[in-house]
Parts: sequence; C-alpha cells; structure tokens
Amino acid sequence: MTFATKRKILNVTRYITLGFVSVIMLYPLLWMIAAIWRSNVAIWTEPGLIPSSPVSGWDNIVYGWTVGGRSLLFYFGNTLRFLIPRVIGQVISCVLTAYAITRFHFKGKKIVFSLVIITLLMPEVIFRIPMFHLFQYLRLFGPDAILFGGFAPLWLENWFATGSFFVFMLVQFMRTIPKDLDEAAKIDGCNSFQTLIFVLLPVMKPAIITVGLLTFMWGMNDFLGPLIYLRPPEHRVLQQALRMATDPTGEAALNWGGIFAMSVMALLPAIIVFFSAQRYFIDGIASTGSKE
Repeated sequence: MTFATKRKILNVTRYITLGFVSVIMLYPLLWMIAAIWRSNVAIWTEPGLIPSSPVSGWDNIVYGWTVGGRSLLFYFGNTLRFLIPRVIGQVISCVLTAYAITRFHFKGKKIVFSLVIITLLMPEVIFRIPMFHLFQYLRLFGPDAILFGGFAPLWLENWFATGSFFVFMLVQFMRTIPKDLDEAAKIDGCNSFQTLIFVLLPVMKPAIITVGLLTFMWGMNDFLGPLIYLRPPEHRVLQQALRMATDPTGEAALNWGGIFAMSVMALLPAIIVFFSAQRYFIDGIASTGSKE
C-alpha cells in the first residue's frame, strides 16, 4: 500500500469520524427545532427528529415570541444594554493589560501575571458577594441606581480586565508577534500607543474577535448576574424571559413546544454572530497556543 493510499484512507476515516461527532453534537439542537411541531405528549415519547403527528408550529412560535406581555425583541434589547458595553470593555481592557505584560518591563510584572493565573483558576461565583456589596455601596443597581439605569453591575467590572482567561489568551497570542515590529514602528516615530493601534492590533484581529465573540456568547447565557442585579420587570433580559416562560403550576400546564420555539429564537443571535466570525474565531484559538 502506497503512502498516497494510506493518506487517503486516513483522511476518509478522519472525515467520517468528524461527521459522526458533528451529528451527535447537533442532534439536540435539531431535535429542539423539530419539537416546535410536536404536542406535549409527543415531545416526551418521540426521540426521533420527524414528528409522527405534527401540530401547528406557528402557534408555538407566537407563544414563544410573547412572554409576560412583552415581545422577545424587548428582552433582547435589554440584553444588548449590558452586552454591548461588556464586549467593548472586555476587549479594550484585556488588550491593554496583555500589551503591558508582554511589551513592558516593570517591577512586579511576574506577580501581576501570576495574579491573573490565580484568578483564572478561581471559580467566578466566589467574587459575587464582594462585588454585590461594592455595587450596592456605589448605588449602581436597584431603585436608587444613580448611573446607567441599573445595568452597570453587569458590565462595569469588564472594563477593568477581570476576564483572566482573555488576558491569558491575548498574552499568549501577543507573544507570537515578533518584537521586531515594535522596533520598526519605534524607528518610524511611533510611540507605544501608536504601535499598539497601528501595528499590533491588525495582527491581533483573530484573537480580538475571539474575545468579543466569547464574551457575547457567554453574556447571552448569563442568568445569575441579571437575576441578582436587575430587579424591575422592565429590565428583564432574555435569560429571565426564558425562565418566565415556564409555568410553576405544574409540568402538565407547560407549553413545551412554545418554550422550545422561544429557546430556538433566543439562540439565533448567538449562532449568527458565531458563524459570521467563525474564521477569525478558529484562527484566534489555533494561534493562542503557539510560541515564538
């Protein structure tokens, strides 16, 4: 058997394996879409994708679009009220922190990077209580909120490079960029800030998009933060709307088809954003682990 034949067999085996794994990973999402056209009884008795007795999916879509007397678009708008500043703050603060760690020499530099790693290994939930008391003291949420309509606790901390994972990822990515580019920019008259903006940021585009994409997707799934800080009904976000769709009177009273329809519509923005930036996301993740 020639080397070319072995290579073809290996490629075919690889693609078959990846296809099989992809089907397993996508099956829950496809089943959730198919459940929109199922009755409550069929949802719990039919594991297949094709409904045996389809019902009107449009009724379920209408049910899922309207929750608590408001449209799903209203809750998505509230979600964007903290997602947009969170993504912007996360990217800016983490890029500046990674730039300082990789390109500058100062006392305590190793200690700073060690603290980043330590906070990366610590569970996020342990910071909830001290942050709650801090935001309460600053009057940043609740009926007496003085700034940003009570949404500040959901994004303000991201402007101070609290995303240790993203700082670490950008540090690893920036270490792959030759320092000769910095020296060439300095010879051309660029200061440190201009070197970052005009030289390093274009090279870091995949990593920066990865940071923004993951921050957006994780923010879309954030339930605990809005549950703690967003008290008024008019401030409820998408994850809280999904929780409201479940009727506490009992399982029999739930419209599972409508709930699945709402879940699919809630997933669409994150899916669209992910596939729009998929190429940069893959490049950013693949380049993070490489070395100079």
